[in-house]
Amino acid sequence: MTADAATPDSPFGPPTAVTRGDATAPLVVLLHGRGSRETEIITLADTLPPALAYAAVRAPLAEGPGFAWFANRGIGRPVAESLRATMDWFNTWLDEIAPRGRPVLLVGFSGGAAFAGGLVLDNPERFAGAAILYGTLPFEAGVPTVPARLAGVPMFVAQGEHDHVIPRELLDRTWHYLTGESGAPTIARRDPVSHEIATGALASLAGWLAERADHLARHGRSGRQPAHWPSFPEGLPDRAGPRPHASVTIPQQQISDNSPTELQEKLFARLSTLPGVSTSQSALSVRGARGFMLTEAHTTGPEEAFLVQQVREFAHLHPGHDGSLHIALPVGLAADAIQHGWAVAHPLAGIRLTPGMVLVYGPRDERELEIITAIVSTSHAWAAGHFIPAAA
Repeated sequence: MTADAATPDSPFGPPTAVTRGDATAPLVVLLHGRGSRETEIITLADTLPPALAYAAVRAPLAEGPGFAWFANRGIGRPVAESLRATMDWFNTWLDEIAPRGRPVLLVGFSGGAAFAGGLVLDNPERFAGAAILYGTLPFEAGVPTVPARLAGVPMFVAQGEHDHVIPRELLDRTWHYLTGESGAPTIARRDPVSHEIATGALASLAGWLAERADHLARHGRSGRQPAHWPSFPEGLPDRAGPRPHASVTIPQQQISDNSPTELQEKLFARLSTLPGVSTSQSALSVRGARGFMLTEAHTTGPEEAFLVQQVREFAHLHPGHDGSLHIALPVGLAADAIQHGWAVAHPLAGIRLTPGMVLVYGPRDERELEIITAIVSTSHAWAAGHFIPAAA
């Protein structure tokens, strides 16, 4: 299929795209690497969920053999003006093939990964998720990479342990940003391969796409509301010091800068006395994690205000060696908690779990105990129906 021409002032010609699947299904756009073309990358669709629609569009820039998404002038990363021009061209094509309201997920390999990263960083609200395969995000290329930029946007990242095509420092920077301060719920894996898609990574990607599409079909996409905390009229303060390390695997846990046991117990005692709360073994977490549940009489909040809606669990406190919590928040408040250093997104938020699920780091002192109590109290109020997030 050949799409209509781009905007009249575009320096590029009309897009050439190959499509498969139902024109009304969620659209997965496959973005090829340098030197490849759309007819090669579309073959990925053969191994991905058949219920989704797929499109591969040809990159407009030719630098030597094949096609590239942006000029890099030999520096190994996108040039800002080239990336901007190509993204504008692409977005014009995308608005024609997938009008606003139709979910769009991006899957990019190598240079296509950097282009996919640029698109989602430039306009997170436009995309329902993105996969960054064996490539880097376009750092210092004119798109924001600030904390919480991708909150509420599920991401999938796969890398090769022996990749010598993408500089290791860029792979590491991409990994740490996506699994930490970006705010994105991120599934991340490294396989013992070079610059190629591992069989296990492809199977994991297929499962991620299917589960994301299923979540969107059942729940739609949650908007990112302004961050208005009932307990912080002047805004949530910053957490002091560097962000603790958290695991990128399931179960997610805090693995550095952990909370002292006595502060964990103080936090548990305070949260246990919130109105209508009962405690028991978490229905979702590891053995020894203490769940906070609302009694039925105190439950009027929406389904997404719960980690496990069936038992009305809105939060749980992990065992003593960890000391962090998982809670459900509106996406806007989850983003704010991440931005100010108090939390990190759960990898399965918006995939199998509520979109605003975050891991909140355990308190290290009395001041942090007060702040974290207030953060979790907001989750409680939302689940109880006493707090309504501000409209976007």
